[in-house]
Parts: sequence; structure tokens; C-alpha cells
Amino acid sequence: MARGRFITIEGGEGGGKSTQIKRLARALETAGLAIVTTREPGGAPGAEQIRALLVQGAPDRWDPMTEVLLFAAARREHVARTIEPALTVGRWVISDRFADSTMAYQGYGRGIDRAALEALRRLAVGTLVPDLTLILDLPVETGLARARARAGAEQRFEAMDIAFHERLRQGFLAIAAAEPVGRDHRHGRPVSSVGTDSAWPRRAGRF
Repeated sequence: MARGRFITIEGGEGGGKSTQIKRLARALETAGLAIVTTREPGGAPGAEQIRALLVQGAPDRWDPMTEVLLFAAARREHVARTIEPALTVGRWVISDRFADSTMAYQGYGRGIDRAALEALRRLAVGTLVPDLTLILDLPVETGLARARARAGAEQRFEAMDIAFHERLRQGFLAIAAAEPVGRDHRHGRPVSSVGTDSAWPRRAGRF
């Protein structure tokens, strides 16, 4: 059986990742593929418990390095319990965030040494890398307005100051520029125009 493909959707707050994941999953299922949609932090029972620690509470709830280690623990559970088992049996996995978010949020945003983050990524996920990453980009003010309008307790990162969000946005742009192969950067376009059900199979067809 052929191994499945791993697609990640990245970007700052309020960028429309959830909308695009639904559209992509629907298009690929229509094409006859078995799809697993998942998210970070989370995506496995233990990782979901860690998620609550990370996305709820005050912005200064965690020391930045403690935050990084919690993300790494959640990611390890996600890979071991959800992503790798699905890929092994031929399912395609679409994840709302993966390791690029840690580099952008904790590396560029929180100032953690990027070489240390890369070493921790390798420890947590081994050789696993996405087959395709889509980075959705839009102005920080626009994204935060959308994100902060959502109800719910998961507002810890949304509550961080605008300078933090500007830094992480530049982090995602730097990641896209440094590794253009396998990445599709959608810049400043309305969510409704980024992807349609008919367009997604053509994009996925590149691999």
C-alpha cells in the first residue's frame, strides 16, 4: 500500500485555516482519497489535554521555553498516535498547524533560539516533514480582529500584543522564502478567494 501524503496549513491568527482545510478535505475526498483532518496543538487524546494548557489562560502563563516543551510533547503524541498511523495505511493527513508554527510563534515571536527549536523538532518528529505546506497570510490587524471576534476560552495567543503577532507573521514569510519548494504562500487574499473545491485537486495534483 502506498504511503499517504501529509499536508499542513499554516499562518497567523484569523487567516482562514479551518475554512481552507474543510474545502481541501472535501475536494480530496471527492477525488477518492481517504482523508484525516487534525490540528495542533492537539490531534491525539494526550495532545488535546496539553492543548488546554497552551491556548487558555493569561498570555504570560508560561515561560517561553516551558511553552516550547509543552508544544513538543503534544506534537510527539500527535505524530505517534495520529499522523504516522494514518500515513502508514495510505490515508492523506491535513493538519491545522505543525512545526512551522513553533518556529514562527516561539522562534520569531517569543525569541527562542531557532537552532534549538530545530533540534527539538527533530527529536519530536524524527524525519517526518510535510509533503506540502500552505501558508495563509494577511495583515495582522485583520487576522486578529477575526480571531478575537470568536467566542470561547482559547484566546491566549490572540491576547498577546500586536508586536508579537507582527514578528510571527514575518517569521512565516521568512520560512516561506527560505524553503519555497513544497510551500504555497497565499498573500493577503480574502479567505473566499484562496481556495475553492474545484481548485484544490489541481494544487494537490502537483504531488
